Amino acid sequence: MRLDQVTVGSTDLGRAERFYRLLGLRLIVRDTDYLRFECPVGDSTFSVDRVARVPADEQIVIYFETEDLDAECDRLRAAGVEFDQVPQDMPWLWREARLRDPDGHRLCLFKAGTNRHDPPWRIEG
Repeated sequence: MRLDQVTVGSTDLGRAERFYRLLGLRLIVRDTDYLRFECPVGDSTFSVDRVARVPADEQIVIYFETEDLDAECDRLRAAGVEFDQVPQDMPWLWREARLRDPDGHRLCLFKAGTNRHDPPWRIEG
């Protein structure tokens, strides 16, 4: 089994499209109520459905890995994207930045290197 895509809701698909294209995702489907993007690396996709309201108590965090986190965050800040947390090294050996998309979905941009799948505390077997 593998994860194919994640879908979030948006009250404004045009705004969502601009934001996720700015992040670097490539739009592959546009419908009146749906957007689907390809991630620039790998074969995962990301979708956005039109919704009347996004739940304020949503607890999901969407992670996007990037090879040069600091440069990517600098590029996004220069384009007007606000961050809740600027890039910093975390105790779990990842470098992370936190932000929200225009609908309030929590996002984490990160660089994990080999610790993405093989941290020192990985359970074997």
